[in-house]
Amino acid sequence: FKTARYEKTPDGIARFTLATPDALNAIDETRIGEMEAMLDDVEHDQRVRALILTGEGRAFCVGLHLDLLVPAFADLDLFDRILRRLADGLLRLERLPVPTICAINGLARAGGFETALACDFILAAEDARLGDNHAQAGIMPGGGATQRLARRIGMQRAKEIVFSARLLTGIEAAACGLVLEAVPRENLMAAAEKLARSFTANSRPCLAAIKETMREGAELPIEQGVALELRNFKHYTGAFPDARAGFRKVLQDVRREK
Repeated sequence: FKTARYEKTPDGIARFTLATPDALNAIDETRIGEMEAMLDDVEHDQRVRALILTGEGRAFCVGLHLDLLVPAFADLDLFDRILRRLADGLLRLERLPVPTICAINGLARAGGFETALACDFILAAEDARLGDNHAQAGIMPGGGATQRLARRIGMQRAKEIVFSARLLTGIEAAACGLVLEAVPRENLMAAAEKLARSFTANSRPCLAAIKETMREGAELPIEQGVALELRNFKHYTGAFPDARAGFRKVLQDVRREK
């Protein structure tokens, strides 16, 4: 990796750190390719149980690099190809079979903010600044902000943030439910790893099945959502040994307690 660091701990936490702080961790085609490679690894390495994304320096990510935006605005077909590639990557991030955590260490705007929205959880430094600033420049979002933000915090609040193009502090973002928790910057990675470790002892196939079911059912009427859960329960329990093995362990523990 040229623009990022990718590390894995013995207990199953993968960490992808954007590492071009002089460019405020802006996204170029190299970064998109390295994110795709990271996604490939997480998808295939069954030892990975959680993924943390964060940034180096004073920004998490400020969106597309100016060196990419200049030719993109001159060639809208190129712009479309870049955004489609980014969108595909964020959909893959969203659908990873492990819990994902974005630890926003500083400035996160435009494509950086949209990357965070594709994660299951967002933690932020209290003094971080995050939001979608596209409208300020007369540009509409192209990385998913119009769709993911409302699903996370509701339509009215999402419109206010996107229409105004304002940046929220980590504390403000936590107050409106945009981030799970805001912590002092020096405690951010410890908080992200603590959250990740609350998942790592659990079955990866089980968490993947739960995550997929929650995502697919989010927009369904409750009756269809419950039916989806029942179908997925039957498939998961028949396809993976984890459920029966887990039940046998619970049964043994109950019998020992008697």
